[in-house]
Amino acid sequence: MSTQYESLALDTLYPDAFHVAAPLAPVGRDVWPRKPGVFIRQMVTQAVQAEEGTATPEATVGVEATATTEIAPPTRELIEGQLGFVPRWVKSASDAKLRATKMVNTRSETVTTSNNTRDAWLTGQRCIVPMMAFLEDDWRSGKAVPTRITRVDGKPMGVAGLWERWANAEGEVIVSYTLLTVNANSHALMHRYQQPGNEKRMLVVLNEGAFDAWLSARPEKAREFMRAYPANLLTANPVEKKR
Repeated sequence: MSTQYESLALDTLYPDAFHVAAPLAPVGRDVWPRKPGVFIRQMVTQAVQAEEGTATPEATVGVEATATTEIAPPTRELIEGQLGFVPRWVKSASDAKLRATKMVNTRSETVTTSNNTRDAWLTGQRCIVPMMAFLEDDWRSGKAVPTRITRVDGKPMGVAGLWERWANAEGEVIVSYTLLTVNANSHALMHRYQQPGNEKRMLVVLNEGAFDAWLSARPEKAREFMRAYPANLLTANPVEKKR
């Protein structure tokens, strides 16, 4: 499973590849469990945010206001959150921290039945996680060799995910997200990675033309996006060590 990835190398890639403004604060290059990252979701109106109690200034990054009505409003927004999903029903901050490290990846096959993610899926809390590469361990030599997986063309990847907002009575808030995965046992590239004997999994990399459809689809249609990305469009290169 992929528990570490690289954020976008240049701020210009956010508007160019994902049609969202770049984050106002720098995003660290390497993102791993419980570390801050960013994700893209369908634009949430202020009215809905107020109703859900999610209208927190710190949650939205890089969104620019406009005074004109001649320009179509944006359909996507960039949100800051931690990698590692925290279900809304979690009772304590300590439990939230423990669960986050276990929910970096979520199996697409159980996303609608798991008590952890079912509500987020059914309420359309889908997101796109922008990244340049993700890391996997290659065990074919008998020891783990960290390997960097990227697109062949060098462009950013948009990975399918789910987001959630957790809050307690003390006012502590955790905005989090998880990366969705599919089976990769028969994938020409990804079957090489992860522990021997285990089921092989890979992140759900979305096609650029499917971004808006993924974010806005009804829950029963959203399952159609849970596919393995073509192996010929990915490349893998060993790295010296995990950073």
